[in-house]
Amino acid sequence: MILKALYDYYDRDAESVPYGYQLQSLSFLIVIDENGKFQYIEDCRQENRGTNFLVPAGSHNNGISPLLYWDNPMYLLDYIHEKDIDNPNDKQKQKVKKARKKHLSFVERCKRVAEATNDKDLLAVSKFYELGEIDKVYNDDLWNYIKTQTSVWLSFRIRGKLDIITENSNLLQFNSKSDNSHKGICLITGEYAEIARLCTNTPIIGSKSSAKLVSFNDSSYCSYNMEQGENSPISLAAEFAFSSSLKKLISGDSRNKFLIGNRTYLFWASSGNEVCSTAEECIFSLFGANSADDNPNRQVEQVQKVFKSIYSGVLQTSLDDKFYILGLAPNSARIAVVYWAEIELRKFAEIICRHFDDMEIIDGRKEKKPYMGLRSILSAVALDGKQSEVSPNLPDAVVKSIFQGTPYPYTLYAGCIRRIRAEQSLTITRAAIIKAYLNRLDNPEQKIDIMLDKENKNQGYLCGRLFAVLEKIQEEANNQHSIRERYMNSASATPAMVFPTILNLSCHHIEKLNEGRTVQFEKLKQEIVDKISADGFPAHLDLQDQGRFFVGYYHQRQDFFEKKAENN
Repeated sequence: MILKALYDYYDRDAESVPYGYQLQSLSFLIVIDENGKFQYIEDCRQENRGTNFLVPAGSHNNGISPLLYWDNPMYLLDYIHEKDIDNPNDKQKQKVKKARKKHLSFVERCKRVAEATNDKDLLAVSKFYELGEIDKVYNDDLWNYIKTQTSVWLSFRIRGKLDIITENSNLLQFNSKSDNSHKGICLITGEYAEIARLCTNTPIIGSKSSAKLVSFNDSSYCSYNMEQGENSPISLAAEFAFSSSLKKLISGDSRNKFLIGNRTYLFWASSGNEVCSTAEECIFSLFGANSADDNPNRQVEQVQKVFKSIYSGVLQTSLDDKFYILGLAPNSARIAVVYWAEIELRKFAEIICRHFDDMEIIDGRKEKKPYMGLRSILSAVALDGKQSEVSPNLPDAVVKSIFQGTPYPYTLYAGCIRRIRAEQSLTITRAAIIKAYLNRLDNPEQKIDIMLDKENKNQGYLCGRLFAVLEKIQEEANNQHSIRERYMNSASATPAMVFPTILNLSCHHIEKLNEGRTVQFEKLKQEIVDKISADGFPAHLDLQDQGRFFVGYYHQRQDFFEKKAENN
């Protein structure tokens, strides 16, 4: 199903590269004239990154595998590192000998194609080698930089022409993989066609450069005398299509991916219509956009608006509109699939909307900033807000809970409580995480509301509200928050041990207020205390009720700010 979805993505993408080609980042071009004479090395990098060109598809393997008119300095320019020449031991001699063979195979392949097509531009490249123009390349000013690079790709361009050699249309017919394949039933298309022996390299971050999504290189994975691609028969055309889609999705400038630790998540819709494209862009804004983007709060609000419109039917979708999410992780040889989801777009919108609804909580800040995005959530539970400090498996678990609509991970909730206790700071994101985690649990407790809920009789919630009132009294009386610093942690865990003390302190604080505020606070205290159990304050609150304590505290504090704003 994964390969079929990737294959279909190639068909829906109007910018897909033609069969037999691939987009490749080239850093330098060897510029020659029509007679094969070397002119100069052209630097085609932009901001220290190569420029993408259309080149004949191909990749290296462990043997000798020259590419067609583009390659690295060893194949294309017969370059052997100086250390391999200066240390002529047996191992290095073999390495030098193999490098020479690689270059000669590249020259021979180019010559064979040039003679077969009789194309004057391709023949010019063969003349370049026949005339020994490589030595002139070594004297160019850019060569000293090129030879120090471990991975750089080069090609040719005829002086006076805009297109490079690899974009010559005569190359396409000579770039078939059919020499090493046999025919069979393709598991993607169901057609009887030539089967690919090896799939294209599609490395992700953290993997080897030769990593593939589908690979059977070891004989121990073979069965019934089938080798390599015969174990997973995929036609050459289908293999090219799904590999091209995968490479585009994982490319550096892709807006259809986001990274979580060593995980690479790819997402795409089955259709290229406006609604599906907008949904893709919204997922990138929610999970993949950089926190330095302009007005990230507006982006999150736009995401919420779009998915609510899709779910409500304002933005119309069909039952055939699907949304795909693919999670990949590096492995020793192949790319491991750690997550896969195929879901109707409208159902997916419902799940994303549920995340927003569960995380929604009253926000009294003047400058509102996003708190529902993945980066904000992870920063709220990390030491000093550094996402690198969170548990390695936590980001992955949070993403899956959002995409599946399942309860948020316990480690997220526990980490949030731990940071509140350590920093004595209850931010809006932390309050939202606690609310969302508790509301998704399957328990008989009353669901936590977005704002202050005076009907909520949970003992932890009431204790949190009362603590906020007592802190507010001290704040207005002495302009201090010492009871929060000294008593909040113990009050949230063992209320019976703490509240008698801080209630007694509040009697001294309230004496410093005017009569009107004294009456208001006394009424509020009494309203909360009346709901406390007749047996008194709880001796101990479990971890869930400790979370409700902090949400009750947050709600009551926000209610004070709201009333102050109304009075102003």
